[in-house]
Amino acid sequence: MRYNEKELQALSRQPAEMAAELGMRGPKKGSVLKRRLVKLVVNFLFYFRTDEAEPVGALLLERCRVVREEPGTFSITTSSCGEASSSTGTKSGR
Repeated sequence: MRYNEKELQALSRQPAEMAAELGMRGPKKGSVLKRRLVKLVVNFLFYFRTDEAEPVGALLLERCRVVREEPGTFSITTSSCGEASSSTGTKSGR
């Protein structure tokens, strides 16, 4: 299924099933931990800069694996069409 940018922005404005502030690290080794607001809506995990209303990005949580790395830390690994990516989140101390 394909989504365009307007559809995703509209979906990101829907009430969240869950929301939190996390420290996110990208898939590249050694990437910097960044604070992001994350919001779960249906099967999309939207992430926002802490001072912006529009999402920076979204992860479609289909065919993915969530693994607890350490206490309070997890990673999400997705794969589709032979490509794989992952993100690491750390629960905020707020």
